Amino acid sequence: MQATHSPTATATDQRPPAPAWGGVFALSLGAFALVAAEFMPVSLLTAIAADLRVSEGQAGQSIAVSGAFALIASLALSALAGGIDRKRLLLALTMLMIVSGSVAAFAPDYATFMVGRAFLGVAIGGFWSMSAATAMRLVPAAQVPKALAIVNGGNALATVVAAPLGSLLGALVGWRGAFFCLVPVALVALAWSMLSLPSMPASALRSRRSMLTLLKSGPVALGMVAVSLFFMGEFALLTYLRPFLDTVTHASAATTALMLLLIGVAGFIGTVLIGALVKHHLVRALVAIPLVMAALGLALIAFGSSTLATAALLAVWGLVGTSAPVLWWSWLARTLPDDAETGGGLMVAVVQLAIATGAAFGGLLFDAHGYQATFGLSALILLVAAAFAAAAAPRDQERLTKPASDSADNSRVH
Repeated sequence: MQATHSPTATATDQRPPAPAWGGVFALSLGAFALVAAEFMPVSLLTAIAADLRVSEGQAGQSIAVSGAFALIASLALSALAGGIDRKRLLLALTMLMIVSGSVAAFAPDYATFMVGRAFLGVAIGGFWSMSAATAMRLVPAAQVPKALAIVNGGNALATVVAAPLGSLLGALVGWRGAFFCLVPVALVALAWSMLSLPSMPASALRSRRSMLTLLKSGPVALGMVAVSLFFMGEFALLTYLRPFLDTVTHASAATTALMLLLIGVAGFIGTVLIGALVKHHLVRALVAIPLVMAALGLALIAFGSSTLATAALLAVWGLVGTSAPVLWWSWLARTLPDDAETGGGLMVAVVQLAIATGAAFGGLLFDAHGYQATFGLSALILLVAAAFAAAAAPRDQERLTKPASDSADNSRVH
């Protein structure tokens, strides 16, 4: 089919003549800077609280604020962006990340610091909402999973280094210096994006359907429930892993740090390797990974007192859990080739709500009934997530095994 340049042209119709891998790697660097900035406060709470004269709990709210604004941005950006060229929009979001880091680093008081974190949340929500749609514009359909894996590789790498890097930089240059150290990284990402990203007119990326309209499709609704349950189950356990290691495994501070690093390293490896599953076994992987993680959660209850067994179980958890977002973004790109931007905003919102819900209910059970209840809840939710992923698969199976361009053609028939 000839590409059309009408206002209803789709992202799959207007791919560049050659893959823009430089743009993909620029996005990966941007993802690294965003995620590292998002979780930088984790290892610096005490210093931030002392300097800004607030409690550690108040300092910790900086992570909640960025998450809240990421949720708002993910829901609103596609509608508010209008006819803005998406390259310009991505550059603006990267600039906002630079502003955020500068405001946070030089904040004279707590309120100003939180404003900086709010700016970061907007950048996070906007960036991840557009990631799948942008990847679809930069490379051929067959290489979209690889592109998404590269972008998510920046995310995975940041989860590995954010906490230890923040702790190291905090000791060397203080918490303000640690925050500001990410500004040059964001500047490099900005310059790289300016040079490597092609123009992406809004007419090629704007969705023709709203989020509510997308949810009227059975497979899309089931898929969104599945991804929500997956992240809910994952973070119900992951959020309370540190007290589990302290009180059940009785790991020393050094051993705990090594185990957390092991999760991150295994996750980075999994993100690099996941592309092979995406290409030929996407639906099976979407069902299998939550099943494996449910089994791991139950195994941690049974063998959590053993340091060696716990380390092995957590390595597998990191390998499959950290790489799972690549699968879901690939599912989105193939299921909604003409609505990837709106669908991306919807998925980011769903994931943010799921993480908060999983952490909240997991915490209530942890306080009331101990880690067994929390980890058991995580396993149960992950099992249900697998069931919903399987339920979403049958109708999507044919579409998921076709090139994205074919899916786009089919969508115009309807």
